[in-house]
Amino acid sequence: MSPTPPLLPVTGQPVQERGDAARNRTLLLDAARRLIGERGADAVTTDDIASAAGVGKGTLFRRFGSRAGLMIVLLDEDEKAHQHAFLFGPPPLGPGAPPLERLLAYGRERLVFVHSHNALMSDANRDPRMRFNPPATLHHRHVYVLLREAGTTGDLDAQATALLALLDADYVHHQLVERQETLVSLGDAWESVARKLCGR
Repeated sequence: MSPTPPLLPVTGQPVQERGDAARNRTLLLDAARRLIGERGADAVTTDDIASAAGVGKGTLFRRFGSRAGLMIVLLDEDEKAHQHAFLFGPPPLGPGAPPLERLLAYGRERLVFVHSHNALMSDANRDPRMRFNPPATLHHRHVYVLLREAGTTGDLDAQATALLALLDADYVHHQLVERQETLVSLGDAWESVARKLCGR
């Protein structure tokens, strides 16, 4: 019987900041999010972000330490919203739907998230520690619990890991770009595997 992983909370609350510091932080994150949406993460520089936010480049480095630091915070903020949706939002993604329905909704929703944050997540994945950080462990726990509640038997830890491999940023990018798959076809593949694991 598989051991039950420890329950992990959603990432903690941010530290209180002075008004001007908080305002600059918001301006920089909003500018980065907008520019990345328009051009893709690889085409956005710190100069671009600072200029679009209307602040000096030094402010960006004081607030985030580096471009990578800003990108990690940006990913973390979007990740928190995504976590909140599948933990507390409306069904079928959130509580209130049968576990298999939630699992299928989670897979399709996560594919959209991974696709829209591909560059940031691919960069983060280059650090081995990021693969086992609290957000990653929370996703594993969520899939594990849904498999268990759906009546899945066997090594749930390994099955959750296998399912989550289908949502890896680099894997998804390869499937979409090199093999001409779509988010719909990748979602169908996730559903097929999830149903088989749940005996449906």
